[in-house]
Amino acid sequence: MDWDKLRVFHAVAEAGSFTHAGEQLNLSQSAVSRQISALEESLAVPLFHRHARGLILTEQGELLFRTARDVFAKLAMTEAQLSDSREVPSGRLKVTTTVAFGTLWLTPRIHAFVEKYPDIQVSLVVDDGELDLAMRQADVAIRMQPPRQPDLVQRHLMTLQWTVYASPEYLERFGTPKSVEELDKHRLIVFGEDAKLPAGSINWLLEAGARPERQRHPVLTVNNVYGIFRACQSGVGIAALPDYLSRETDNLVPILPELKGPAVEAYFVYPEELRHSKRVAVFRDFLVNTIADRQGQGQAMRVPA
Repeated sequence: MDWDKLRVFHAVAEAGSFTHAGEQLNLSQSAVSRQISALEESLAVPLFHRHARGLILTEQGELLFRTARDVFAKLAMTEAQLSDSREVPSGRLKVTTTVAFGTLWLTPRIHAFVEKYPDIQVSLVVDDGELDLAMRQADVAIRMQPPRQPDLVQRHLMTLQWTVYASPEYLERFGTPKSVEELDKHRLIVFGEDAKLPAGSINWLLEAGARPERQRHPVLTVNNVYGIFRACQSGVGIAALPDYLSRETDNLVPILPELKGPAVEAYFVYPEELRHSKRVAVFRDFLVNTIADRQGQGQAMRVPA
């Protein structure tokens, strides 16, 4: 089986289209299509159903994709181990975390890491879904819940608390609630049904101090923290935000300080195979030290001993 064609097939199967795979491989759409057709001809089986909306793997394509994915995952792991055999941490490090944490907390602080370790090429993927670390969709993850896979190593990073905020414009227009019960009269922004968060009651703001006979209804639902943050900034309504956003909330007013939601635990997670990786170790230490520095400066973020 031709290795180059297998590499193109793997990219197409993951991307779901010739065009997107071509962009990743720096090949034209027609070149990718020719490679796939040649592979199908050499194997004498169709690998994709071709539809106007995209490509769907055939049964034979699914079988080949599972094998190719395993092969490329093992190659990526071998490449990582070879990189870590050098004394100086180097090579690629693919990091994944949630949209809000990655966009608003991690990216403004990553400069210090890339300056200190210029031989490490960091790739940051922000996604509220969980990428499969065992299949090397990413090397390490910062997750807002402990990992469910038994073969992953975890390090508890911090405990996140929640503060209720509103914009000055909103408070000027609708007033400031003086008690939890007064939230009945206000516009609330909460998580939508598509939100991927670990807290048991993610929309506790609708329930805190509410009377059974008067159910609260949100003015807006959003599926992630970043969207709620931006909506709150724009004056849509009152929202609860995690305390790692405290540096970004200069234009928001904290209200009802006695009101606290369920705590969320953040973890640094990586596969067992990378336990001795220098790149992973220095990135883990960077996170722990950065969080500890913020704690020392009085940020409302609890760090484990």
